[in-house]
Amino acid sequence: MIIGTAGHIDHGKTTLVRALTGVDTDRLPEEKKRGISIELGYAFMSDGLGGKLGFIDVPGHERLVHTMLAGATGMDHALLLVAADDGVMPQTREHLAVLSLLGLAGLTVVITKCDRADAARLLALRAEIAALLVGSGFESAAIYEVAAPAGLGIEALRAHLLALAAAAQSRSARQEGQGFRLAVDRVFSLDGVGTVATGTIHAGEVSVGDELVLLPPARGQAPKRVRMRSLHAQNQNVQQAHAGQRCALGLVGVDKQEVARGQVFALPDLALSADRLDVRLRLWPAETKALRSGTPVHVHLGSATVMASVAVLHTESQGEAASDSLEPGAWGWVQLVLREPVAAWAGDRVVLRDAAASRTLAGGWVLDPAPPARYRRTPQRFAELAALQLPLANERLQGLLQQAALGLNWGTWATAQGLSNAARQDLTLQLPATVLNAKPASDEGSGPWLLGAAAAERLAQHALAVLAAYHARSPDELGPDVARWRRLAAPRLPEALWRALLQRLLAEGKLQQRGAVAHLPEHGVQLNAADERVAQNIAPWLDKAGFEGAWARDLARDCQMPEPLMRTSLARLAQSGLLHQVVKDLYYAAPVMSQLAALARQSVASEGQELKAAAFRDATGLGRKRAIQILEYFDRVGLSRRVGDSHKLRADSLLFGGENEGGLA
Repeated sequence: MIIGTAGHIDHGKTTLVRALTGVDTDRLPEEKKRGISIELGYAFMSDGLGGKLGFIDVPGHERLVHTMLAGATGMDHALLLVAADDGVMPQTREHLAVLSLLGLAGLTVVITKCDRADAARLLALRAEIAALLVGSGFESAAIYEVAAPAGLGIEALRAHLLALAAAAQSRSARQEGQGFRLAVDRVFSLDGVGTVATGTIHAGEVSVGDELVLLPPARGQAPKRVRMRSLHAQNQNVQQAHAGQRCALGLVGVDKQEVARGQVFALPDLALSADRLDVRLRLWPAETKALRSGTPVHVHLGSATVMASVAVLHTESQGEAASDSLEPGAWGWVQLVLREPVAAWAGDRVVLRDAAASRTLAGGWVLDPAPPARYRRTPQRFAELAALQLPLANERLQGLLQQAALGLNWGTWATAQGLSNAARQDLTLQLPATVLNAKPASDEGSGPWLLGAAAAERLAQHALAVLAAYHARSPDELGPDVARWRRLAAPRLPEALWRALLQRLLAEGKLQQRGAVAHLPEHGVQLNAADERVAQNIAPWLDKAGFEGAWARDLARDCQMPEPLMRTSLARLAQSGLLHQVVKDLYYAAPVMSQLAALARQSVASEGQELKAAAFRDATGLGRKRAIQILEYFDRVGLSRRVGDSHKLRADSLLFGGENEGGLA
């Protein structure tokens, strides 16, 4: 359990920690000289059961609230100190606001220097504190009176804290399924150890020897990987540590100059950097003005501080309507557009201070660390945000699948949620069989794309309706190619989900496909007598051309037909799916194109391996130019995907599989 101090400057925070633990947390010469805390201080107290309670001592000066916030995000319980002689002061109020907005689970109020006040003063101060706590969520907080230098009240307070620690649910239990994350608040080097980074473990577990990444990375660079050489938790050498513990990581592979407060060490599977955040936010009730879109703020998240601009999306008092302001005391959804990237995951607590860093404005938690920049105020997005604030990961996933009309990328979502590998496996086993599950190409995201059953059915009906309308407009065409159909029916749908949807429709008999052309089963093209004669005449010449294909002018010459008439007939034959036009005026018979597609598949062992033009050229015996033209045609119709200078075949593509690839004769 991590306990933190809070309160106005010179109200006895460091003295109280020293009385409880025997440790003076003021370690810097400047702190000793001035008699005030400037940096975060740490101490530990035995719980009598073999464990330890950790203490974070924060500075109370108004100019050091940013330092206080860096420590407060790692607390399980807070001690709010109020000096008996001073009473409630400005930083008492701001620190209380910070603790409340961070959603801290528990608070104990400690009246210090009680030997400097009489009974009447202490009674009046208790009433003042009770009034202060109204609306903070800490109305039932216990109040203790101490005089730390004399030891008065210390044992009663210590017993209270030990009882809280014994009854408290561990943070690791509350955050079950989360991967390891530690926000850095100090970094230094030790002889024989090397670089050491300290902080509170926000989630998950870590062991000596584990590989971690440092986030966020420098712009344009991959996250730096490091290895854990040693581990110090709750002031003891250990082999493993878990969420809620103060921890020091002995690291290999990084210099102390490369690590700074505000960065995060996490498991490689959780590597994520955010430049905008969708958060659920509450404006502090004591504020006198609404928080409006465009307001510049300081964002405090973990141990990081970054400037941002506010975009208010919706307030709970506005029903389903969008809003551009958040009233004092109200909750709402806000997008924070950050000036610098931060490491953030769903559920992380966030606090906003004004642009001058003079007062605390609002607080809440992250709903989505990878939100859209467009369509962020639509009813569809509001439904997704409502699902993302559900308490359990499985509930969030199921709720999001019901609302996400364009599906979600499983790997990206699981990373944003901070889920461990074990939790990811458990969730995938709970997915209903009706969820459309599409494996992506290597550059389409991490993990499969998922589309809920209801969304998949709506999309299928819409796509079939679009196809029926196309048939009605162009009855002489067999249908559009699948790429054009996608542009008409679902241009924003991830391509992996579009391919999976086509597979489902084909399997259900609701769709037929000839080459790259899709059509409804009841729709067909009946060639006129002239086109049938052309098809019969060109069949032997196309067979003779083989992999080289035949040009329209050559077919017109060989068949002794006018070239314009030949071009018109070839276009209609291509629209019917009997021919493939690779480039303008270059045609292939459907069986020949199937053979070329088979050679392309044979050139790679499995999906994900690259198909180079040179390898395809050698397999077909074609020249480089013609081989590239055919590969580019495969890209256009969806058999393959262009990635850099190579092509990657889609393992789930049904194009040129041999079915419905009839010849001309």
